[in-house]
Amino acid sequence: MLPADLAVALDPARLARRVGLECDPWQARLLRSRSKNILVNCSRQSGKSSMCGVLAVHTAVYDPGALVLLLSPTLRQSGELFKKCLAVYRALGRPVPAESETALTLTLENGSRIVSLPGKDGSIRGYSGVRLLVVDEASRVPADLYHSVRPMLAVSDGRLIAPSTPFGRRGWWSDAWHGAEGWERHEVPATDCPRISPDFLEAERRIIGDWWFQQEFMCQFLDAQSAAFRSEDIEAAFDEETETWDLAAS
Repeated sequence: MLPADLAVALDPARLARRVGLECDPWQARLLRSRSKNILVNCSRQSGKSSMCGVLAVHTAVYDPGALVLLLSPTLRQSGELFKKCLAVYRALGRPVPAESETALTLTLENGSRIVSLPGKDGSIRGYSGVRLLVVDEASRVPADLYHSVRPMLAVSDGRLIAPSTPFGRRGWWSDAWHGAEGWERHEVPATDCPRISPDFLEAERRIIGDWWFQQEFMCQFLDAQSAAFRSEDIEAAFDEETETWDLAAS
């Protein structure tokens, strides 16, 4: 292995650079992370799919025999994410020849596979020994499906990365973001993405309204617009330290 190849093997951010992707600071931190459980709360069009493609190809090329599983909510999203992986693999010059290549699966001669699947429980239970599991648009993936894929990492001691834009204060992904430790968290509002101009963001705020803007571009977990009570008010009602009023004495 040439020194340059060794450097790429040790640093996925170098692989990104080699295929023409200049990483934002948050992207470089994500690619270089060694955490086993990662949440990425990111703006639309922030480049998360490209980074998932880099991580998938890096794992498949430099970890022979690895199974990389990409889980997306729909078949269309699965296909788009897989195209990102293929683009990285081809731009890298196919360093490990492909044994087979289908619409959603890439099998390499070193025994590694990249498989992209839509989020249906029946289509994924047959997989095991996953080295890298990417749960794309994780806020839209049902909790029962998420719970059914986690055991795939047990024997392989694999990694799970769950990037998404918020989808309200509900679901396992929101709970994980606001919950206990055990997760490495990356927050990427649109203002941290140099490819999205301030003028575009201001125009979007005016067009789609502040509620949608805060959720889609600023990583905010918001209650449904039709909700009668704010979630923080409901949570405060169960907080023993919240001051209460004795209405009978007034």
